[in-house]
Amino acid sequence: MRIAEGIFLKGLAGYHLVRLPGQGGVLGQSFGHYGVWLIPLVVTLGGLISGIIVYSMAPEAEGHGTDTTVKAFHHACGFIRARVTPVKIIASAITIGSGGAAGREGPTALFSSGLGSIYATLTKRSDKERGLLILIGMAAGLSAIFRSPIGTAFFAIEVLYSDMEFDAAAFLYTMLGSIVAYTVNGLFVGWEPLFQIPPKLSVQQFSDYAWYALLGMSGGLVGTILPNVFYYTRDFFHKIPIPSHLKPAIGGFGVGIIALALPQVLGGGYGWIQEVINGRFTITLLLLLLFGKMVAFALTVGSGGSGGVFAPSLFVGAMLGGLLAHLFDQPAAAFAVVGMAAVFGSAGRVPFATLLMVTEMTGGYNLFVPAALAVMLAYLIQSSLSAHLKYKSLYESQVISRAESPAHRIENLKTALKILSERQSFDPSMLGHVNLLSLLESGLPIDLPGGKQLFILTLSPDSPQCGTPVEQSCVSEEGEDWEIVAIFRGEHLMLPNSCTVPQAGDQFLVMTSPKHLEKLRKKF
Repeated sequence: MRIAEGIFLKGLAGYHLVRLPGQGGVLGQSFGHYGVWLIPLVVTLGGLISGIIVYSMAPEAEGHGTDTTVKAFHHACGFIRARVTPVKIIASAITIGSGGAAGREGPTALFSSGLGSIYATLTKRSDKERGLLILIGMAAGLSAIFRSPIGTAFFAIEVLYSDMEFDAAAFLYTMLGSIVAYTVNGLFVGWEPLFQIPPKLSVQQFSDYAWYALLGMSGGLVGTILPNVFYYTRDFFHKIPIPSHLKPAIGGFGVGIIALALPQVLGGGYGWIQEVINGRFTITLLLLLLFGKMVAFALTVGSGGSGGVFAPSLFVGAMLGGLLAHLFDQPAAAFAVVGMAAVFGSAGRVPFATLLMVTEMTGGYNLFVPAALAVMLAYLIQSSLSAHLKYKSLYESQVISRAESPAHRIENLKTALKILSERQSFDPSMLGHVNLLSLLESGLPIDLPGGKQLFILTLSPDSPQCGTPVEQSCVSEEGEDWEIVAIFRGEHLMLPNSCTVPQAGDQFLVMTSPKHLEKLRKKF
């Protein structure tokens, strides 16, 4: 990313971004001979190159990578194509290095998750283990880049669901991965938090909590607006009748035009967040950047550019906190930190993880209680306001809860089969799918609502279904009404997906109506 920035922003435009001192930068921007006038050209060029790379090699690498990881966990058994990892890194470096208003955490999450998926393939792990490995990879990558071992371990298990739910069984492993990554990274870059805040920053009076509550409610409102600005912009770009390869260039040009007046919107913006913490922005500039960054971020990532949503959300939250600090005569540093947590915690539906991450990234542990108040209020406000909106979260691939996740359907199915077996008066000590198989094979199908029943069909060696992926072979013809619920292979119970290849002897648990059963038997 530094290389791309050196080529595009510094080399071509002569513009030096504000960077955090802890990352080897300085809190001051500088312009080249032509001032800001070359910035639109450079951002457009970066978007064009990124778009060509992504849509030519791995279209799933477009947009923000964390959502791709969440989608892979729920719907693809944790599988991420190997080529996505290098494509995402290169495309994101170009997008952000040329000035795109996006963050590093999305690409980092997808890159490290992709490594987990590759490792699972090489070591022939099960689908369940593959899903766990991509979560460990995501937690480890984010921990290293944000120096937040506890928060990122929570993030990996919380970002999967839009309700207040976690994949708690994975927490031990994500915690281990994030701590190891944090430790190794610290050996090279140190252990200081990313952002520097005044020492002993805390709430001085009980009445100040009212201001933090108001900040939390404002953060919930902004957290409702942000996902909708982003996704409606993405939908707009999807409708433009031109090749997808060119759309990130259009988004980049829009960002460049905004940057003519507000160059602060370029890149992730962590240096500018530090400036807000230091109290160096005016009310007018804070207000302009609050909305300017929203639009710039939506143009960058919504057009298909490669980058993350975390950094832009923190930027917007810091601007909101700085603005309200001016209006309420409160400390800018404290309000900027709490504002970051409130906006992203609500917009991403990850309140607990964000609270921990922002605290670790700033070292603002004395602000934990007011931040918790603001984040929980922001989450409740955002949940209420977005209930009837099309887009409820920055992470579109989130599901409501574990019960709604395809990744956990196999667990739910086992529970359902156990309940069905119990209803047939089986000895509880003998419960298991073999008992259910015995029941079905005995010719006693289980009745279901809607006139359907559960049957077992065994795949014969000469069946055309053998060796053909389920997605291609098991397609209902016109007039048929059937669905594969599960596949039993020996002692293993499998949930069918596009990667499942049936073998002779497999036993299919099928849901259909009795009138279609004979026609269905001929397929097996």
